[in-house]
Amino acid sequence: MASASQPTPAPRPPGRPRRPILLLALGHACVDVYQGAVAALVPFFVAERAYTYAAASGIVLAASLLSSVVQPLFGALTDKWAMPWLLPVSTLVGGTGVALAGVGGDYALTLLAVAVSGIGVAAYHPEAARVARRASRGSHTAMSWFSLGGNLGFATAPLLTAAVVATGGLRASPLLVVPALAGAALCVAALRSVRVAEAAAPKSAAPAQAAPADDWPSFLRLSGAVVCRSIVFTGLSTFISLYARQRAGGGEVAGTVALFVLYLGGAVGTVAGGRLATRHGRLPVVRWSYALTVLAVAGVVLVPGPALFLFVVLASAGLYVPFSLHITLGQDYLPRRIGTASGVTLGLTVSIGGLASPLIGALADATSLGTALAPLIALPAVGWLLLRALREPGGVSPG
Repeated sequence: MASASQPTPAPRPPGRPRRPILLLALGHACVDVYQGAVAALVPFFVAERAYTYAAASGIVLAASLLSSVVQPLFGALTDKWAMPWLLPVSTLVGGTGVALAGVGGDYALTLLAVAVSGIGVAAYHPEAARVARRASRGSHTAMSWFSLGGNLGFATAPLLTAAVVATGGLRASPLLVVPALAGAALCVAALRSVRVAEAAAPKSAAPAQAAPADDWPSFLRLSGAVVCRSIVFTGLSTFISLYARQRAGGGEVAGTVALFVLYLGGAVGTVAGGRLATRHGRLPVVRWSYALTVLAVAGVVLVPGPALFLFVVLASAGLYVPFSLHITLGQDYLPRRIGTASGVTLGLTVSIGGLASPLIGALADATSLGTALAPLIALPAVGWLLLRALREPGGVSPG
């Protein structure tokens, strides 16, 4: 028991609540399993159903196409009305679509199933990013943890998918609904935790200030850079498993490891991005990441043998370090349209990369997979050029 003569410790200032962000990050992981699972299923569709490269990449397109169309719509809706119920509902829709993708052998039904999953994923991200911004109170580091959850979902998707499908075949895909059930429960808990944290937070006496004007030119340049990043990431995630089997040997194991490494590097890169941005600024970190990606993708495409895995690690870092920074930059360029900005930077420009997958697949069928992946080397350089003209949004305090 403390002596009466000892001074009472001064109360610590209220910090940023960690529980809501942790729950949101875990829910985000469960949702983004289904973005990664579609690409992870591609080698199994090729092996079990003898799909061509173009047909297999069409499945990735189906998951991306409707998602690309409806993502801005959901973003605009969340700008007008808060729709927290979308988080658990969209999680269940996304998981159900992937779970049904392996049932039956009809190609059209497979496309429909992954398209439904894409709609669920599209509905989740704008509202989830809006809630995460509230919970993080503007912290770059906290938003990087939210993004990390999604990247971990991507990273575990190849292992989870391989564990289910390699043992039971594509017909075992209904087991892949389990993360969606867990994710829906986590979303409900996260929303409750956010409400509790906001109720407990001290009220500010200062009057609320109007948000600054939207900077559409900067936002569009940022979006163009993210589209370049998206095409590179989706192209690699769709075909790296097949390409690693050709270039490094090792059969299915090499392919699964390459895809896992590509996704897992994002776990480190996303958190590192938030911390580096706090120290050096968001835009310098994003620009250097795009420059690194040019060299890394060149190594993936051109260097044979086991060294390929080293360049996959570097490519993963270059692609993932700016991931959460894209989100916060977009929200700060469009402070009056947080949902729209989140829907574009976190959703549309990510899913739109799937639109390029059939072109890569068709070129691979006509030439070789290495030739089809070669154009991906130039795209991060285009993104870097778009980023050069950007300036840090005003009125933002990193942390």
